[in-house]
Amino acid sequence: MNVTAPARRAELHQRRVRLDRQPVAAGQARGHVRDALRSWQVPVDLDIAMLLTSDVVTNAILHGAGPSVTVALRCSRGQLRVDVYDSARSLPVPAETPDEDGAGPELVLVTQLADDWGVFRTPAGRGVYFTLTFNG
Repeated sequence: MNVTAPARRAELHQRRVRLDRQPVAAGQARGHVRDALRSWQVPVDLDIAMLLTSDVVTNAILHGAGPSVTVALRCSRGQLRVDVYDSARSLPVPAETPDEDGAGPELVLVTQLADDWGVFRTPAGRGVYFTLTFNG
């Protein structure tokens, strides 16, 4: 008789937090990511997840608009996705392209370390996301 363990059902975890668009928001966002991923026991590199969250939130603080930044975490289908929303109309410049003012590129860490990332417009401004694939 061949007995197999029941398939583990895919778990969906989500968390959304709104932070004041202040320098302390990057540290607060890191704390929320750390607490959520530990609680959910998500198999990703916690340090990289916190570092990339900090990079995207810092970008929103420096180049964003509006009084707040929203950080949304979602774990499903073998990956972690972190979205950061603000009210800015401009989109971040990929790491390999200088922006129109000749300033340096943005989101270098996300470009190098995330499994996927992107930017999109929202009715209220913009969103920037990155994903990390679960380990093992």
